[in-house]
Amino acid sequence: MNRRNFLMRTTAGAAALAVGGAVAGQAAAQQTQAAQQGSGAVNGTQRRPLRLDREIDELQERTFRWFEKVTDRRTGLTPDRWPTPSFCSIAAVGFALTCWPIGVERRWMSRDEARERTLTTVRYFHSLPQGPEPTGTAGHKGFFYHFLDMETGLRYRTNELSTVDTALLIAGMLFAARYFDGDHPDEVEIRSRVQALYERIEWDWAVVRDNRITMGWHPESGFIPSDWHVYNEGMLLLLLAIGSPTHSVSVNVWHEWAASYDQSWTDRWGSWHLNFAPIFGHQYSHMYVDFRGIQDAWMRGQTAQMGEYLDYFENSRRAVYAQQKYAHDNPGQWAGYSSETWGLTACDGPGDFKQTINGVEREFFSYSARGPGERDDGTIAPTAAASSIAFAPEIVVPCIKAMKSRFGAGIYTEWGFLDSFNPTLTQRDGPLQHGKIIDGVGWVADDYLGIDQGPIVGMTENHRSDFIWRYMRGEPHIRKALETAGFTGGWLNA
Repeated sequence: MNRRNFLMRTTAGAAALAVGGAVAGQAAAQQTQAAQQGSGAVNGTQRRPLRLDREIDELQERTFRWFEKVTDRRTGLTPDRWPTPSFCSIAAVGFALTCWPIGVERRWMSRDEARERTLTTVRYFHSLPQGPEPTGTAGHKGFFYHFLDMETGLRYRTNELSTVDTALLIAGMLFAARYFDGDHPDEVEIRSRVQALYERIEWDWAVVRDNRITMGWHPESGFIPSDWHVYNEGMLLLLLAIGSPTHSVSVNVWHEWAASYDQSWTDRWGSWHLNFAPIFGHQYSHMYVDFRGIQDAWMRGQTAQMGEYLDYFENSRRAVYAQQKYAHDNPGQWAGYSSETWGLTACDGPGDFKQTINGVEREFFSYSARGPGERDDGTIAPTAAASSIAFAPEIVVPCIKAMKSRFGAGIYTEWGFLDSFNPTLTQRDGPLQHGKIIDGVGWVADDYLGIDQGPIVGMTENHRSDFIWRYMRGEPHIRKALETAGFTGGWLNA
């Protein structure tokens, strides 16, 4: 089973979360709501860069250095994971392309090197073969397969043509095209090739069922039966499809998407918000789209109904607080969970097995989506908190510091945080699928995953300087899509 299908199986229960529980973070919510209705500084138009805490600055640079180390200079392909030998994740490539300009601004990389890496990547993807054949191609209809062979750039085994991973790849390319805006011939070529790659994606081909974009396609069996419908990381995908200059889809895909929100609306573990249990669903689209201070019709309606301001950024902030509240309450009684050590998302785990610990039978999982009220086996992913820093720095920074202080070098290395750890599993009766047991920590993953590393770098920079948001507010196709979908307010009115 491919990762996307597996994630959907493990998150299908999000719509059924019960309503109830105590409200967390109300004071912070009021402060955020007041700020978002106030100055342009908070809405991201003219804010001065922040001086980051030293440990956060170090984490961002170490994580950036991971991309610098593992991305192939010949092709621009970034592995799905490392150091375990791996295929390429096209979403991780999009995140790498996002990292290079950040490295330039932070003086971790020269503009010349960043430009060279970026041009190498977009040239390579532009040249990869496309077609309906099951082998010998990297994509079809402008989309790319979720995973590509690191040596050939072609489809890895039988994985799916992925609409959302293509969107994350293209978003990274569009950001790079906005950043490399000079007259240098290589920068001109970057912009030209990125535009060509975006324009050849046939988004309308992927609308298989009425006003819904399919999650993907296999040449062997056709379209995946699941669509982008319940609230999750798919917002960016929909906006890129609506804004396409060549193969746009009807704005009704957004209206159909929003029509499902009542299934995800909950106040369990905090304030009312649209819930998607693994926190990555509240992070990915926000790397590239500044949702602060702008609202679509659904958010304007909820604001009027509740009498308090809500937009998609504020929604993600509430989801972050819900994660903290869940860890504080710790209904599963997992070791290590607290108001300072928290964070559930899709990540590696020790394996698929059951084991009795202190008289209680515990079930553990390998790679899986994890989240409050859903699949939870005590596995904490540092990216869950670290990539949420732009939403709620007041609880994220203490969390990062607490994890480093308590678990130290067992989970934090020269490349940043290892993907995940589980303090409950301190000994194993049988084999592990991933990672190892470390004294004083518990189980720890032995890999870093590109799709978990990238948001740490990107969202830290958005928190620090609005950097990605600032450039992407000028991306004409995304702006057009937001306006077409009915978004108003904030920077859209500037």
